[in-house]
Amino acid sequence: MKNILSFFLISLILFACQPSKKQVQKQPESTEGKFVVYQVFTRLFGNTNTTNKPWGTIEENGVGKFNDFTNLALDSLKAMGITHIWYTGVPHHCVITDYSNYGISNDDPDVVKGRAGSPYAVKDYYNVNPDLAEDPEKRLEEFEALIARTHQHGMKVIIDIVPNHVARNYHSISKPEGVHDFGKHDDTSAEYKRNNNFYYIPGEAFKVPESLNAYQPLGGEKHPLADGKFDENPAKWTGNGSRLAQPHFYDWYETVKVNYGVRPDGTFDFDTLPEGFEKKDYTEHFEFWFDKDVPDSWKKFLDIAMYWLNKGVDGFRFDMAEMVPVEFWSYMNSALKMKNPEVFLLAEVYNPSLYRDYIHKGKMDYLYDKVELYDTLKHIMQGHGSTDNLPAIYNGLEDIEHHMLHFLENHDEQRIASKGFAGSAQKGKPAMVVSTCLSTSPTMLYFGQNVGEPGDGDMGFGDETRTSIFDYCGVPAHQRWMNNGKFDGGQSTQEEKALHTFYKALLSFSAHSSALMGAYKDIHTYNRQNTENYTNKVFSFVRWNGNDRLIIVCNFEEKEQKFQLKLDAETITQMDLKDGSYKLSDQLSDEINKLEIKDGTGFINIGLAGLESFILKME
Repeated sequence: MKNILSFFLISLILFACQPSKKQVQKQPESTEGKFVVYQVFTRLFGNTNTTNKPWGTIEENGVGKFNDFTNLALDSLKAMGITHIWYTGVPHHCVITDYSNYGISNDDPDVVKGRAGSPYAVKDYYNVNPDLAEDPEKRLEEFEALIARTHQHGMKVIIDIVPNHVARNYHSISKPEGVHDFGKHDDTSAEYKRNNNFYYIPGEAFKVPESLNAYQPLGGEKHPLADGKFDENPAKWTGNGSRLAQPHFYDWYETVKVNYGVRPDGTFDFDTLPEGFEKKDYTEHFEFWFDKDVPDSWKKFLDIAMYWLNKGVDGFRFDMAEMVPVEFWSYMNSALKMKNPEVFLLAEVYNPSLYRDYIHKGKMDYLYDKVELYDTLKHIMQGHGSTDNLPAIYNGLEDIEHHMLHFLENHDEQRIASKGFAGSAQKGKPAMVVSTCLSTSPTMLYFGQNVGEPGDGDMGFGDETRTSIFDYCGVPAHQRWMNNGKFDGGQSTQEEKALHTFYKALLSFSAHSSALMGAYKDIHTYNRQNTENYTNKVFSFVRWNGNDRLIIVCNFEEKEQKFQLKLDAETITQMDLKDGSYKLSDQLSDEINKLEIKDGTGFINIGLAGLESFILKME
């Protein structure tokens, strides 16, 4: 902590000598194109084993390693337009594999989900998952080498930080000198104290939840620690906030909730931000917290984040950020930005009423656009929803559109190709064009999405339709694209190859398009009112930045759509167009079209095949 405070003092001195910054929020680093984030479940990416035995061991089902992200692998990602790689599951979390020969204590299956463990039950924040290393003794060095390789390929590194909870048996064997474990100095006789790291249930011991649906740890395999017990006395509150000594089976029972100075009645035991601070930039937030006394958990997580920034990590994805007070984020994120103004800060926030607080007060760069754009696109892909609902989503978030990261898959959500979602990866194509091109925000791709991975098979703790994050397994469609380390799609089906070509064309275009970092205008509503055969399964809009102009039109139906798309007079004026003919070239194919403008109104004859989209660039 002394090193961090010294840095803060130096930062303040340097800041005092610089002109004041006027912008409240960080703007895009470049107007050339969008950020494209590749989320990869690190232990699954390079695994070539195809056994996929339910509850299979690491020896039976295999596991990917840091070293599987070879120069060829990283080249293939860079060629897709990827700018940031979110390596999911890197911090050392609980696992069942025995690493006691490396000084790592064994984890109890009664409080571990799956055999490979949940990446969100972190056991040691100052080291990495030993499963991911060729030599577990040198696991941190291997990850540092991966950071360097990723940077050498022109991409940035993001890892998870899970501030709301830690593993029930959190214990760091790698912490720097002077750092104390969570809970080390807690007064366990009290339910709450400001500088306790956890909440307690005095007088009651923790009890393992009663299993449901015939669940047995490790699928019923015998294990010396799988006895239905876990020693924790007094019991702690569970990660999702359960205050029961015996939490429910569906609670986050493998974790304990971290105390941020929020009393059990919900009131705050720390300074709050003054009125109007949502308009202040991160430097002013940093100054506000500099001389404030803050709860101990705040300091511990700032130390953790600074540790990883010093290792070369470029940003963080913050799990369940809305369960942690926004003042903490103001404190931590402003300090991180003083250290690295370009740090990439992505938060999982699902409550739209909190979006602006976590962006403006909490100094987050990006939030998931899940409950509005993702959920609406999913409904449309499933054949139930209407594209008429899309313009209102953009309009409602217009003031923060750059901060709302778009995605169609991630580790929490169903695979598009799964039976529970759309049943076909092809149905994700028009939605991905909308998701990628609608705003200036970053786009995220989940590994395997580009080849239509369906997430089939019950691997143990994980369920079908989602690629398991708890089990050792292979990911078949991804493995075919990986082609034993060649990363050339050599084993992919023709449909998988075509899908990968589509994603590569779309994402690499978006990473270099200045128009997608410029203005947006809805033309869907006008065409719904004025264009024959233009249905609520089609969506269109325009994007432009100076003379870089795009007309984007997407067909969410599996049947062909033909109509004459219109650009209204207001759109023509805003895009600075004149009467005449303009050549249009589709950025996803070799399709050539033309825009005719007469008397200030534009017309384009459109013929879209089923599930086809055009990104028509004006020449």
